[in-house]
Amino acid sequence: MEINKLSYNWYAVRVKSRSEKKVFSDLIEQEIEAYLPLQRKLRQWSDRKKWVEMPLISGYVFVYISRKEYEAVLKIFNIVCYVYFEGKAAIIRDADINLLKRMLGQVEVELEITVDQLKPGQMVEIISGPLCGVVGELIDFKGKNKVALRIPPLGYTVLVEAPGKNLIPYSP
Repeated sequence: MEINKLSYNWYAVRVKSRSEKKVFSDLIEQEIEAYLPLQRKLRQWSDRKKWVEMPLISGYVFVYISRKEYEAVLKIFNIVCYVYFEGKAAIIRDADINLLKRMLGQVEVELEITVDQLKPGQMVEIISGPLCGVVGELIDFKGKNKVALRIPPLGYTVLVEAPGKNLIPYSP
């Protein structure tokens, strides 16, 4: 039996603090397609350092579901709610999920997530490097040029380090 993927969409679900990996595992166990963007970070304790995989966007897991699975997702332990935008569960574009996957697949790119509302700036396109073709808003953050790519339904901004020589003004 073939599943009609056209009726499926990505949604963001809010999860309880520090339960992203467990929720992701439970979703997969329930055969619900899910995505948890993870990033390796070096953590230091008083006696050692260790590389750990941390959620890129804490408190969120993405699910790819049809309307039929909508309620089943909410029954998973530690899921709080769907992320809403204009009164209904926000649909996350495939392009946004694919961009996150693409950025996380690049070892030499440092990502940072911020909930700060960044001031609008010049739109730029990355013309070389691992993120060639990505369009975003240029900002000055902590003294470095970064490309900010907004994910509007979540209210988050992805900050990507990109040398100035790899950027050109973007005109649609």
